[in-house]
Amino acid sequence: MIYEGKAITVKALESGIVELNFDLKGESVNKFNRLTLDELRQAVDAIKADASVKGVIVTSGKDVFIVGADITEFVANFKLPDEELVAGNLEANRIFSDFEDLEVPTVAAINGIALGGGFEMCLAADYRVMSATAKVGLPEVKLGIYPGFGGTVRLPRVIGVDNAVEWIASGKENRAEDALKTGAVDAVVAPELLRDAALDLVRRAVAGELDYKAKRQFKLEKLKLNAIEQMMAFETAKGFVAGQAGPNYPAPVEAIKTIQKAANFGRDKALEVEAAGFVKLAKTSVAESLIGLFLNDQELKKKARQYDRQAREVKLAAVLGAGIMGGGIAYQSALKGTPILMKDIREEGIQMGLDEASKLLGKRVEKGRLTPAKMAEALNAIRPTMSYGDFGNVDIVVEAVVENPKVKHAVLAEVEGAVKEDAIIASNTSTISISLLAQALKRPENFCGMHFFNPVHMMPLVEVIRGEKTSETAIATTVAYAKKMGKNPIVVNDCPGFLVNRVLFPYFGGFARVIANGVDFVRTDKLMEKFGWPMGPAYLMDVVGMDTGHHGRDVMAEGFPDRMKDDTRTAVDAMYEANRLGQKNGKGFYAYEMDKKGKPKKVVDPEAYEVLKPIVREQRELTDEDIVNYMMIPLCLETVRCLEDGIVETPAEADMGLIYGIGFPPFRGGALRYIDSIGVAEFVALADKYADLGPLYHPTAKLREMAAKGQRFYG
Repeated sequence: MIYEGKAITVKALESGIVELNFDLKGESVNKFNRLTLDELRQAVDAIKADASVKGVIVTSGKDVFIVGADITEFVANFKLPDEELVAGNLEANRIFSDFEDLEVPTVAAINGIALGGGFEMCLAADYRVMSATAKVGLPEVKLGIYPGFGGTVRLPRVIGVDNAVEWIASGKENRAEDALKTGAVDAVVAPELLRDAALDLVRRAVAGELDYKAKRQFKLEKLKLNAIEQMMAFETAKGFVAGQAGPNYPAPVEAIKTIQKAANFGRDKALEVEAAGFVKLAKTSVAESLIGLFLNDQELKKKARQYDRQAREVKLAAVLGAGIMGGGIAYQSALKGTPILMKDIREEGIQMGLDEASKLLGKRVEKGRLTPAKMAEALNAIRPTMSYGDFGNVDIVVEAVVENPKVKHAVLAEVEGAVKEDAIIASNTSTISISLLAQALKRPENFCGMHFFNPVHMMPLVEVIRGEKTSETAIATTVAYAKKMGKNPIVVNDCPGFLVNRVLFPYFGGFARVIANGVDFVRTDKLMEKFGWPMGPAYLMDVVGMDTGHHGRDVMAEGFPDRMKDDTRTAVDAMYEANRLGQKNGKGFYAYEMDKKGKPKKVVDPEAYEVLKPIVREQRELTDEDIVNYMMIPLCLETVRCLEDGIVETPAEADMGLIYGIGFPPFRGGALRYIDSIGVAEFVALADKYADLGPLYHPTAKLREMAAKGQRFYG
């Protein structure tokens, strides 16, 4: 053994060829934490000092190669002074460069996922052989940063500027065939042939059959582009990527600028340019929020895994109520491998549900993400029915009928009589209390909420709602089913609106106040979209549907009368009474026309302004900042209340619920991280400025206490 550590070993194989193996003890994956970096330093030094070494293959003892840097460990370093952070980055880079500069040929055998620092390790090798099932990429921009272990330097010199910009700025994971096509790897083989292929390559290089030094030289020199070619490549890329990323996500464009700045330097100087830019991005609030989002997501997945032991297997599911929502649920279940019955009392409803599932599957086939055979298989897994005949074998039923307590009570009692005793029944209600609905059931312990968001196939969140009598088995089984459907489940406790809608309605309440002050809803939408929302409140209301919003507001007013009951006639009331329901009937705040692709396109409709005239109570001049605060303060304060009331257990769950459920701007990290970014004391002072608008704007006693103690929600 040439070197043996807790994360890395180096052992002799044959004729001077050695294997540098990553296998981090006590972890399911390999990652670059401090330990791994320190051992890589020692391993490289040991290889360098051994004159008998003639070649190196780099392998992994895990199912993955290396998933990247240990972000939980490295994020603490981002708080260091700039000079220290730059120095630490360059110190890590010297390890990769010293590996790259070994006097012998090196081959990376990529057996599984190699992302971020993992792929940067591969780029430092002379040759890369990849398993056909592996994936490689540099996803750092998704964390608000860019590659910091030489990725912006080596990748453009290996695959060319255009390809490198696409890989780095998109942050996507790339399949083996794409990596081979661009030249990011030298060979792709079947998984079982990977080791032999790597050994064959290194033997050929040792024998002089392959000129590894010439291949390496490209990575050590400046980019092979003249000034005109550089200008064309970089300026075009910056313009396109800026348009795609938008103004709130600087990392993709900064990555291109860094590649451009380093284009005329050799490797070592180029790495200095990368380090300086990396540190600049690491200090931004966007990076802090996106890294926080990543860590929150990890926490969510960990919490969801805790239910695995108690979950019962779902072999057959059912959805009650077809239509668009039922069809979406059936599609998602069947696509991910769980057969599902789709029941409705009307033929038209069943046909609508089947049409929805068929349309969504067809789109996947068009995009090459599904074969026609797999589409047929998924469609066959959806069994339409108008009776409860086959419900005796169902493990879980999702009730998705009309949002009316009386109708739901009747349907739930009916289905309970048709299923086996231990079957789980879940309601897809968006606002009605689960404990209230459970009153219709003989076995309330088998009942919970399973709230999907529209459109089901696109929205990643499912709220799993615990009622007063819900058992842990019911929660665990529902969480497991949601995960199997490819969704991110968050377990919340029962209250009107649960987490997401409870928080969303105060936001809509703020919007109603803005309109009542005579502010143009188009201006409001543009401002909130600039703030980072995927759509402004008027457009969102049109998508949700004025009837849904009108009904939801009544439920919330009944549940929280102290702050959500308002007898004033609002913009939504006016639209609802004028039968302007939004996209569902083509007219709401906006009017809707079909574009060339058959999607509804919003256009400003003068009639909408006429409908709104009577609800304008006073023409108050509101600044852009006022308009944002009118909506964001009540949303944030209601999120605080949900945490304090125990509707969710952690700030991470509250924030991820809003990001996954209603598109809260990810670069702001969620409502509670947004409060942290302002400062809790500063946010309380800001809310107090708007106290005359009513209880929705009044901070809780506990939040005031946090402000006084200088506390934060995170860290």
